[in-house]
Amino acid sequence: MVKSNSSLQEVKKKIENLKGKNVYMQINKGRNKIVKLSAIIDQVYPSMFVIKPTENVDLDRTSFSYNDVMCGDVKFGS
Repeated sequence: MVKSNSSLQEVKKKIENLKGKNVYMQINKGRNKIVKLSAIIDQVYPSMFVIKPTENVDLDRTSFSYNDVMCGDVKFGS
């Protein structure tokens, strides 16, 4: 899933379908800090989702809003 002109409902549905699956993610933390990691989408809520990294990175369980995906700060890849 890449940055696109998807609606909020489409983004929520795609992330709900990925719940419990191992996904590759690219997270923009600002100031040219990009974190690439493999994670499991742990929980899905109406306004946010929680990931749990499966590799050793400087992130623990972290939550993101669906807007983070829509504006390209969080990207899912293969």
